[in-house]
Amino acid sequence: MTAPAGPDGLRRCDWAYSAPEYIAYHDTEWGRPVHGDDAVYERMVLEAFQSGLSFITILRKRPAFRAAFAGFSIEAVAEFNDADVERLMSDAGIVRNRAKVEAAIANARAAVVLPEGVSELIWSFAPTRRRPAPKAVSDLPGFTAESTAMAKELKRLGFRFIGPTTAYAHMQATGMVNDHLASCHARKLMV
Repeated sequence: MTAPAGPDGLRRCDWAYSAPEYIAYHDTEWGRPVHGDDAVYERMVLEAFQSGLSFITILRKRPAFRAAFAGFSIEAVAEFNDADVERLMSDAGIVRNRAKVEAAIANARAAVVLPEGVSELIWSFAPTRRRPAPKAVSDLPGFTAESTAMAKELKRLGFRFIGPTTAYAHMQATGMVNDHLASCHARKLMV
Protein backbone atom coordinates (compact mmCIF):
# COMPACT_ATOMS: atom_id res chain seq x y z
CA MET A 1 0.00 0.00 0.00
CA THR A 2 1.36 3.41 -0.92
CA ALA A 3 1.05 6.33 1.46
CA PRO A 4 -1.39 8.89 0.06
CA ALA A 5 -0.06 12.12 -1.42
CA GLY A 6 -1.14 15.44 0.04
CA PRO A 7 -1.94 18.64 -1.86
CA ASP A 8 1.79 19.42 -1.85
CA GLY A 9 2.55 16.12 -3.59
CA LEU A 10 4.32 14.59 -0.58
CA ARG A 11 3.29 11.12 0.49
CA ARG A 12 2.50 10.77 4.19
CA CYS A 13 1.20 8.19 6.60
CA ASP A 14 -2.56 8.14 6.04
CA TRP A 15 -3.37 9.21 9.62
CA ALA A 16 -1.68 12.58 8.92
CA TYR A 17 -4.69 13.66 6.84
CA SER A 18 -7.38 13.10 9.48
CA ALA A 19 -7.01 16.66 10.86
CA PRO A 20 -5.15 19.72 9.55
CA GLU A 21 -2.89 19.93 12.62
CA TYR A 22 -1.64 16.43 12.02
CA ILE A 23 0.28 17.29 8.84
CA ALA A 24 2.68 19.64 10.64
CA TYR A 25 2.96 17.25 13.60
CA HIS A 26 3.65 14.33 11.26
CA ASP A 27 6.16 16.23 9.14
CA THR A 28 8.14 17.93 11.92
CA GLU A 29 7.74 15.93 15.14
CA TRP A 30 6.30 12.42 15.09
CA GLY A 31 9.05 9.87 14.81
CA ARG A 32 11.83 12.45 15.12
CA PRO A 33 14.35 11.69 17.89
CA VAL A 34 13.57 13.61 21.07
CA HIS A 35 16.24 13.91 23.76
CA GLY A 36 16.42 15.91 26.95
CA ASP A 37 14.61 15.20 30.18
CA ASP A 38 11.90 17.87 29.96
CA ALA A 39 11.18 17.14 26.28
CA VAL A 40 10.88 13.40 26.92
CA TYR A 41 8.73 14.08 29.99
CA GLU A 42 6.42 16.29 27.91
CA ARG A 43 5.82 13.48 25.41
CA MET A 44 5.25 11.04 28.27
CA VAL A 45 2.60 13.32 29.82
CA LEU A 46 0.89 13.94 26.48
CA GLU A 47 0.78 10.23 25.63
CA ALA A 48 -0.68 9.43 29.06
CA PHE A 49 -3.35 12.10 28.68
CA GLN A 50 -4.13 10.75 25.20
CA SER A 51 -5.00 7.33 26.59
CA GLY A 52 -8.64 6.71 25.73
CA LEU A 53 -8.89 9.85 23.60
CA SER A 54 -7.93 10.89 20.09
CA PHE A 55 -4.45 12.41 20.00
CA ILE A 56 -5.83 15.38 18.05
CA THR A 57 -7.60 16.44 21.26
CA ILE A 58 -4.24 16.52 23.06
CA LEU A 59 -2.42 18.16 20.17
CA ARG A 60 -4.98 20.99 20.04
CA LYS A 61 -4.69 21.49 23.80
CA ARG A 62 -0.89 21.27 23.84
CA PRO A 63 -0.27 25.01 24.42
CA ALA A 64 -2.65 24.92 27.40
CA PHE A 65 -0.92 21.78 28.72
CA ARG A 66 2.44 23.55 28.47
CA ALA A 67 1.13 26.54 30.39
CA ALA A 68 -0.62 24.39 33.01
CA PHE A 69 2.40 22.14 33.58
CA ALA A 70 5.08 24.84 33.85
CA GLY A 71 6.45 24.24 30.36
CA PHE A 72 6.89 20.58 31.35
CA SER A 73 9.78 21.44 33.63
CA ILE A 74 10.27 18.24 35.61
CA GLU A 75 11.66 20.13 38.59
CA ALA A 76 8.71 22.54 38.67
CA VAL A 77 6.02 19.87 38.25
CA ALA A 78 7.65 17.68 40.92
CA GLU A 79 6.93 20.52 43.37
CA PHE A 80 3.21 20.70 42.52
CA ASN A 81 0.92 20.19 45.53
CA ASP A 82 -2.78 19.61 46.23
CA ALA A 83 -3.61 23.21 45.31
CA ASP A 84 -1.96 22.67 41.93
CA VAL A 85 -4.01 19.52 41.40
CA GLU A 86 -7.18 21.52 42.05
CA ARG A 87 -5.94 24.32 39.75
CA LEU A 88 -5.35 21.77 36.99
CA MET A 89 -8.72 20.14 37.58
CA SER A 90 -10.42 23.49 36.99
CA ASP A 91 -8.39 24.32 33.87
CA ALA A 92 -10.75 23.90 30.89
CA GLY A 93 -7.78 24.21 28.53
CA ILE A 94 -6.50 20.74 29.39
CA VAL A 95 -8.06 17.32 29.79
CA ARG A 96 -9.36 17.29 33.36
CA ASN A 97 -8.80 13.74 34.51
CA ARG A 98 -7.65 13.52 38.12
CA ALA A 99 -5.84 10.19 37.69
CA LYS A 100 -3.86 11.57 34.73
CA VAL A 101 -3.11 14.88 36.49
CA GLU A 102 -1.86 13.05 39.56
CA ALA A 103 0.15 10.66 37.37
CA ALA A 104 1.86 13.59 35.61
CA ILE A 105 2.95 14.96 38.98
CA ALA A 106 3.99 11.55 40.31
CA ASN A 107 5.97 10.96 37.11
CA ALA A 108 7.81 14.26 37.53
CA ARG A 109 8.67 13.27 41.10
CA ALA A 110 9.92 9.88 39.90
CA ALA A 111 11.90 11.48 37.06
CA VAL A 112 13.56 14.18 39.14
CA VAL A 113 15.39 11.61 41.28
CA LEU A 114 16.74 9.49 38.43
CA PRO A 115 20.54 9.77 38.51
CA GLU A 116 20.83 9.33 34.73
CA GLY A 117 17.73 11.37 33.92
CA VAL A 118 14.51 10.21 32.31
CA SER A 119 15.74 10.76 28.74
CA GLU A 120 18.69 8.42 29.14
CA LEU A 121 16.53 5.85 30.92
CA ILE A 122 13.84 5.92 28.22
CA TRP A 123 16.34 5.71 25.38
CA SER A 124 17.99 2.67 26.99
CA PHE A 125 14.91 0.74 25.80
CA ALA A 126 15.27 1.73 22.14
CA PRO A 127 15.25 -1.35 19.91
CA THR A 128 18.69 -2.34 18.69
CA ARG A 129 17.36 -3.79 15.43
CA ARG A 130 15.15 -2.09 12.89
CA ARG A 131 11.94 -3.75 11.84
CA PRO A 132 10.95 -3.80 8.20
CA ALA A 133 9.24 -0.58 7.13
CA PRO A 134 5.47 -0.88 7.56
CA LYS A 135 3.45 -0.78 4.36
CA ALA A 136 0.18 0.05 6.16
CA VAL A 137 -0.83 1.28 9.59
CA SER A 138 -2.23 -2.20 10.23
CA ASP A 139 1.39 -3.49 10.10
CA LEU A 140 2.27 -1.55 13.27
CA PRO A 141 2.30 -3.32 16.61
CA GLY A 142 0.36 -2.00 19.60
CA PHE A 143 3.29 -2.80 21.85
CA THR A 144 6.62 -4.61 21.70
CA ALA A 145 8.95 -6.47 24.02
CA GLU A 146 10.90 -3.23 24.43
CA SER A 147 7.85 -1.15 25.29
CA THR A 148 6.71 -3.81 27.75
CA ALA A 149 10.12 -3.81 29.44
CA MET A 150 10.16 -0.01 29.51
CA ALA A 151 6.69 0.17 31.10
CA LYS A 152 7.65 -2.45 33.68
CA GLU A 153 10.81 -0.56 34.67
CA LEU A 154 9.03 2.79 34.80
CA LYS A 155 6.35 1.33 37.05
CA ARG A 156 9.03 -0.16 39.28
CA LEU A 157 10.53 3.33 39.61
CA GLY A 158 7.19 4.88 40.60
CA PHE A 159 5.89 6.11 37.25
CA ARG A 160 2.16 5.83 36.62
CA PHE A 161 -0.21 5.64 33.69
CA ILE A 162 2.31 4.11 31.31
CA GLY A 163 1.63 0.56 30.21
CA PRO A 164 3.16 -1.25 27.23
CA THR A 165 0.83 0.41 24.68
CA THR A 166 1.38 3.94 25.99
CA ALA A 167 5.11 3.21 26.19
CA TYR A 168 5.07 2.13 22.54
CA ALA A 169 3.19 5.28 21.49
CA HIS A 170 5.88 7.21 23.37
CA MET A 171 8.57 5.32 21.45
CA GLN A 172 6.87 6.28 18.18
CA ALA A 173 6.44 9.92 19.16
CA THR A 174 10.04 10.32 20.31
CA GLY A 175 11.68 8.60 17.35
CA MET A 176 12.86 5.55 19.24
CA VAL A 177 11.23 3.60 16.42
CA ASN A 178 10.58 4.72 12.86
CA ASP A 179 6.97 3.77 12.15
CA HIS A 180 6.43 6.03 9.16
CA LEU A 181 5.08 3.98 6.28
CA ALA A 182 7.60 2.69 3.75
CA SER A 183 6.36 5.13 1.10
CA CYS A 184 6.09 8.13 3.46
CA HIS A 185 8.42 11.02 2.71
CA ALA A 186 9.24 11.44 6.41
CA ARG A 187 10.58 7.88 6.68
CA LYS A 188 13.14 8.63 4.05
CA LEU A 189 14.34 11.71 6.00
CA MET A 190 15.07 9.59 9.06
CA VAL A 191 17.12 6.75 7.55
